[in-house]
Amino acid sequence: MGLEEKLPAGFVLTTLENVAGYMRKASIWPATFGLACCAIEMMAVGTPDYDIARFGMERFSATPRQADLMIVAGRVSQKMAPVVRQVYDQMANPKWVISMGVCASSGGMFNNYAIVQGVDHVIPVDVYLPGCPPRPEMLLNAIIELHKQIQGSKLGVNRIAAARAAEQAALSAVPTHLMPATHDHTAHLAAPAGKNLLG
Repeated sequence: MGLEEKLPAGFVLTTLENVAGYMRKASIWPATFGLACCAIEMMAVGTPDYDIARFGMERFSATPRQADLMIVAGRVSQKMAPVVRQVYDQMANPKWVISMGVCASSGGMFNNYAIVQGVDHVIPVDVYLPGCPPRPEMLLNAIIELHKQIQGSKLGVNRIAAARAAEQAALSAVPTHLMPATHDHTAHLAAPAGKNLLG
Protein backbone atom coordinates (compact mmCIF):
# COMPACT_ATOMS: atom_id res chain seq x y z
CA MET A 1 0.00 0.00 0.00
CA GLY A 2 1.87 3.04 -1.29
CA LEU A 3 1.24 6.67 -2.02
CA GLU A 4 0.40 5.93 -5.67
CA GLU A 5 -2.72 4.01 -4.60
CA LYS A 6 -4.09 7.01 -2.71
CA LEU A 7 -3.73 9.44 -5.64
CA PRO A 8 -6.58 9.89 -8.13
CA ALA A 9 -6.16 8.52 -11.67
CA GLY A 10 -4.01 10.55 -14.06
CA PHE A 11 -1.16 11.33 -11.66
CA VAL A 12 2.38 10.28 -12.49
CA LEU A 13 5.11 10.18 -9.87
CA THR A 14 8.66 10.96 -10.94
CA THR A 15 11.59 13.19 -10.06
CA LEU A 16 12.59 16.51 -11.54
CA GLU A 17 15.84 14.95 -12.74
CA ASN A 18 13.93 12.27 -14.69
CA VAL A 19 11.67 14.86 -16.33
CA ALA A 20 14.61 17.13 -17.21
CA GLY A 21 16.60 14.15 -18.54
CA TYR A 22 13.68 13.06 -20.71
CA MET A 23 13.21 16.57 -22.11
CA ARG A 24 16.93 17.00 -22.79
CA LYS A 25 17.34 13.69 -24.59
CA ALA A 26 14.28 14.42 -26.74
CA SER A 27 15.49 17.85 -27.86
CA ILE A 28 19.09 17.43 -29.03
CA TRP A 29 20.28 19.47 -31.99
CA PRO A 30 23.59 18.31 -33.50
CA ALA A 31 26.20 20.70 -34.83
CA THR A 32 27.30 20.27 -38.44
CA PHE A 33 30.88 19.10 -38.00
CA GLY A 34 32.05 16.60 -40.61
CA LEU A 35 35.82 16.44 -41.03
CA ALA A 36 36.45 13.44 -43.29
CA CYS A 37 34.89 10.31 -44.78
CA CYS A 38 32.85 9.56 -41.62
CA ALA A 39 30.83 12.67 -42.44
CA ILE A 40 29.27 10.84 -45.40
CA GLU A 41 27.92 8.20 -43.00
CA MET A 42 26.75 10.96 -40.65
CA MET A 43 24.85 12.59 -43.53
CA ALA A 44 23.28 9.23 -44.36
CA VAL A 45 21.44 9.11 -41.02
CA GLY A 46 19.38 12.06 -42.22
CA THR A 47 18.02 10.11 -45.19
CA PRO A 48 14.69 8.27 -45.05
CA ASP A 49 16.52 4.92 -44.85
CA TYR A 50 17.82 5.67 -41.36
CA ASP A 51 15.63 8.64 -40.36
CA ILE A 52 17.32 10.49 -37.50
CA ALA A 53 14.10 12.54 -37.35
CA ARG A 54 12.61 9.82 -35.13
CA PHE A 55 14.73 11.38 -32.37
CA GLY A 56 13.87 14.95 -33.38
CA MET A 57 17.47 15.48 -34.50
CA GLU A 58 17.01 16.11 -38.23
CA ARG A 59 17.98 19.77 -37.87
CA PHE A 60 21.78 19.89 -38.04
CA SER A 61 22.70 23.34 -36.80
CA ALA A 62 25.10 25.47 -38.85
CA THR A 63 25.89 27.58 -35.80
CA PRO A 64 27.26 26.19 -32.53
CA ARG A 65 25.09 28.53 -30.48
CA GLN A 66 22.02 26.56 -31.52
CA ALA A 67 23.52 23.10 -31.01
CA ASP A 68 24.13 20.93 -27.97
CA LEU A 69 25.64 17.81 -29.59
CA MET A 70 28.88 17.72 -31.56
CA ILE A 71 29.43 14.62 -33.67
CA VAL A 72 33.14 14.72 -34.53
CA ALA A 73 33.05 12.71 -37.75
CA GLY A 74 36.54 12.05 -39.05
CA ARG A 75 40.18 12.72 -38.31
CA VAL A 76 41.14 15.91 -36.48
CA SER A 77 44.31 17.57 -37.74
CA GLN A 78 46.54 19.68 -35.49
CA LYS A 79 45.44 22.77 -37.45
CA MET A 80 41.76 21.91 -36.96
CA ALA A 81 42.03 21.13 -33.22
CA PRO A 82 41.74 24.79 -32.06
CA VAL A 83 38.69 25.23 -34.30
CA VAL A 84 37.07 22.10 -32.80
CA ARG A 85 37.67 23.52 -29.32
CA GLN A 86 36.32 26.94 -30.29
CA VAL A 87 33.13 25.46 -31.75
CA TYR A 88 32.74 23.29 -28.62
CA ASP A 89 33.16 26.32 -26.34
CA GLN A 90 30.51 28.24 -28.30
CA MET A 91 27.91 25.47 -27.97
CA ALA A 92 25.01 25.81 -25.56
CA ASN A 93 25.19 24.10 -22.16
CA PRO A 94 24.62 21.30 -21.38
CA LYS A 95 26.49 19.86 -24.36
CA TRP A 96 27.61 16.41 -25.45
CA VAL A 97 30.15 14.93 -27.87
CA ILE A 98 30.15 11.75 -29.95
CA SER A 99 33.53 10.75 -31.39
CA MET A 100 32.58 9.07 -34.67
CA GLY A 101 35.07 6.69 -36.24
CA VAL A 102 38.44 5.32 -35.26
CA CYS A 103 40.28 8.41 -36.55
CA ALA A 104 38.38 10.78 -34.28
CA SER A 105 38.59 8.36 -31.35
CA SER A 106 42.29 7.43 -31.49
CA GLY A 107 43.92 8.83 -34.63
CA GLY A 108 43.21 5.62 -36.52
CA MET A 109 45.74 4.67 -39.18
CA PHE A 110 47.17 8.20 -39.10
CA ASN A 111 49.81 7.78 -36.38
CA ASN A 112 51.81 10.89 -37.30
CA TYR A 113 52.52 14.45 -36.23
CA ALA A 114 49.71 16.00 -38.29
CA ILE A 115 46.71 14.18 -36.74
CA VAL A 116 45.47 14.50 -33.15
CA GLN A 117 45.61 11.01 -31.61
CA GLY A 118 42.06 11.16 -30.26
CA VAL A 119 39.74 14.15 -30.10
CA ASP A 120 39.45 13.58 -26.34
CA HIS A 121 42.78 15.42 -26.05
CA VAL A 122 40.95 18.55 -27.26
CA ILE A 123 37.38 18.21 -25.93
CA PRO A 124 35.65 15.78 -23.54
CA VAL A 125 33.91 12.88 -25.28
CA ASP A 126 30.72 11.19 -24.04
CA VAL A 127 30.37 8.31 -26.53
CA TYR A 128 33.08 6.68 -28.65
CA LEU A 129 31.91 5.13 -31.91
CA PRO A 130 34.41 2.68 -33.48
CA GLY A 131 34.63 1.73 -37.13
CA CYS A 132 36.22 2.89 -40.36
CA PRO A 133 33.82 4.25 -41.33
CA PRO A 134 31.05 3.34 -38.88
CA ARG A 135 27.74 2.51 -40.50
CA PRO A 136 24.75 4.85 -40.02
CA GLU A 137 23.12 2.17 -37.85
CA MET A 138 26.12 2.37 -35.52
CA LEU A 139 25.70 6.14 -35.23
CA LEU A 140 22.04 5.66 -34.36
CA ASN A 141 23.08 3.17 -31.68
CA ALA A 142 25.61 5.69 -30.30
CA ILE A 143 22.84 8.30 -30.17
CA ILE A 144 20.64 5.86 -28.22
CA GLU A 145 23.53 5.25 -25.79
CA LEU A 146 23.93 9.01 -25.40
CA HIS A 147 20.20 9.29 -24.70
CA LYS A 148 20.63 6.79 -21.84
CA GLN A 149 23.46 8.89 -20.40
CA ILE A 150 21.44 12.09 -20.68
CA GLN A 151 18.37 10.48 -19.09
CA GLY A 152 20.42 9.53 -16.02
CA SER A 153 22.36 12.79 -15.69
CA LYS A 154 22.17 14.80 -12.48
CA LEU A 155 21.09 18.40 -11.98
CA GLY A 156 22.49 21.13 -9.78
CA VAL A 157 25.87 22.48 -8.77
CA ASN A 158 27.49 19.05 -8.51
CA ARG A 159 26.84 18.46 -12.22
CA ILE A 160 29.06 21.40 -13.19
CA ALA A 161 31.87 20.27 -10.89
CA ALA A 162 31.61 16.71 -12.21
CA ALA A 163 31.69 17.93 -15.82
CA ARG A 164 34.81 20.02 -15.18
CA ALA A 165 36.54 17.11 -13.41
CA ALA A 166 35.68 14.75 -16.28
CA GLU A 167 37.01 17.24 -18.83
CA GLN A 168 40.28 17.67 -16.89
CA ALA A 169 40.70 13.90 -16.61
CA ALA A 170 40.11 13.46 -20.35
CA LEU A 171 42.50 16.23 -21.32
CA SER A 172 45.25 14.94 -19.03
CA ALA A 173 44.95 11.34 -20.25
CA VAL A 174 48.02 9.58 -21.60
CA PRO A 175 48.15 9.80 -25.41
CA THR A 176 47.61 6.45 -27.10
CA HIS A 177 51.06 6.47 -28.74
CA LEU A 178 52.67 6.71 -25.27
CA MET A 179 50.68 3.81 -23.79
CA PRO A 180 52.50 0.50 -23.30
CA ALA A 181 52.03 -2.13 -25.99
CA THR A 182 49.29 -4.67 -25.35
CA HIS A 183 51.01 -7.43 -27.33
CA ASP A 184 54.30 -8.22 -29.05
CA HIS A 185 54.26 -7.24 -32.72
CA THR A 186 57.45 -9.18 -33.46
CA ALA A 187 56.42 -12.57 -32.01
CA HIS A 188 55.92 -14.05 -35.48
CA LEU A 189 59.57 -13.35 -36.35
CA ALA A 190 60.92 -15.43 -33.44
CA ALA A 191 58.55 -18.36 -33.93
CA PRO A 192 59.84 -21.46 -35.76
CA ALA A 193 58.61 -21.95 -39.31
CA GLY A 194 55.26 -23.71 -39.49
CA LYS A 195 54.45 -23.02 -35.80
CA ASN A 196 50.92 -21.84 -35.13
CA LEU A 197 51.07 -18.76 -32.86
CA LEU A 198 47.41 -19.06 -31.90
CA GLY A 199 47.40 -22.67 -30.76
